[in-house]
Amino acid sequence: MKIDWIEKLQHLLQVVAFSLAIAALQYAFRPDKPYDIPARYSLAIGTLIWAIIDFGRHFFPSSEERGWPTGLAGLLLPVGGVVLGYLGGTTLGDWWCGISSWDEGGRAQLRVSIGITLLAGSLGTYYFYNKSKSAWLHAKVNEVRSQASEAQLKLLETQLEPHMLFNTLANLRMLIGTDPARAQEMLDRIIGYLRATLSASRSTQHPLENEFDRLRDYLELMAVRMGPRLAYTLDLPDALRGVPVPPLLLQPLVENAIRHGLEPQVDGGHITVRASTQPGDAGPQLVLEVSDTGAGLPATLPTPGPGQSFGLAQARERLATLHGSAGTLHLIARNEGGTSATVTFPLKSSPHP
Repeated sequence: MKIDWIEKLQHLLQVVAFSLAIAALQYAFRPDKPYDIPARYSLAIGTLIWAIIDFGRHFFPSSEERGWPTGLAGLLLPVGGVVLGYLGGTTLGDWWCGISSWDEGGRAQLRVSIGITLLAGSLGTYYFYNKSKSAWLHAKVNEVRSQASEAQLKLLETQLEPHMLFNTLANLRMLIGTDPARAQEMLDRIIGYLRATLSASRSTQHPLENEFDRLRDYLELMAVRMGPRLAYTLDLPDALRGVPVPPLLLQPLVENAIRHGLEPQVDGGHITVRASTQPGDAGPQLVLEVSDTGAGLPATLPTPGPGQSFGLAQARERLATLHGSAGTLHLIARNEGGTSATVTFPLKSSPHP
């Protein structure tokens, strides 16, 4: 039986406020009587009814998920709670006030007290029942949304991995006709790369260190074909190695930099992948930048041509699925030449510090 004590404290404060409000209404109709008497009875009865019902529901297995017992138990619990709470609360109120509600002089007030208890107990039970039901429905909606988001991320990843593989095989095909020896070396690296990545267990998140390891393997693979035309730097601070990120998030950006930046240049160029943080409105943000010294963005297009590629479109969609508007991908031309792609989203702490 798992109990959320913070929630119970919130419920108790609500019951106390409700009980005092009922006592204030009684006092408004009987101003000749002192306020503290109905307040004591109201607090004793209301608190005891709440305790019996709110704690009692945890003894029914069906309430663990839905927040409220199902079937006959869901009806008998509030009825029993109101009856027992009234009897026990009235007895406690008698002791607190030093009077008896059961003698002949208190019977007239007893009928009024029973009516108020039935009405207030029904309203209070209905309120907490609706609150529990709403919380359960909200949790179910969030669960469905989470499952839908995970399924969408899985779909995007399964689309992205073949895309990466086809691009790599296309590079291998180009190399076979010009340099068979290097093509053989590249094929060996492809086999190792696929064994290390595609056979791994699928997940929607992995440490940023793993993402950089994948990039290093991929860049080494491309270096077989491009030779000295490709140079790279991977800059990952130790403090960010365990930060969770979506798999294959940065690889499309690196592919884009090679295809549209370095390959069109005779001398190739340099790719830098850097991870850092920056302050944001809702907390720290992770900043992942892939910059190159390549040909740069076409100046004549209203929107950057590379940004329309499959890989970048998938990266944007995955960011939107995980982070909504808080996840962004910007592609800009660097002043010193080349292109810079910057991914930004809320920083999540590493699960293993």
